Amino acid sequence: MKIKIKVAQDLESIIESQKIRNEVFVQEQGIPIELDLDGRDDNSYHALAYDNNQVVGVARLALSENNKAVLGRVAVLKEFRGLGIASKIVKASLLKAENLNIRKIDIYPHEHLKGFYESFGFKYIEKSEVVGNHQLIKMGKTLRP
Repeated sequence: MKIKIKVAQDLESIIESQKIRNEVFVQEQGIPIELDLDGRDDNSYHALAYDNNQVVGVARLALSENNKAVLGRVAVLKEFRGLGIASKIVKASLLKAENLNIRKIDIYPHEHLKGFYESFGFKYIEKSEVVGNHQLIKMGKTLRP
């Protein structure tokens, strides 16, 4: 398996990203679709992981004011988990953020993923909301002062 990562802002990337997120978040995890489709996709960068020509994982880098961003919507299809795909997606998203001169990135992962994101330099800030029976936490990473 040769995984390729693409980071883009085009309509095709948004559509492919939403398909994966729907399968993982809505169908598998029971998160309401309206929480995923929050209107920020058009102004975000989408990282897509491909196995051959099939999208198997995604993430979204949503830009905000003052050179800040929120990394989120990290999702990998169930049959492709445990293969390091999420790590590749996060690394590509962080590289894109650096290239865009993003200063600080926040992320709101499921609580059990704290250690995973700490491995990329994210620091725990606080517990956040509960979404679809999943406790979320807020974490942050400073890329530059």
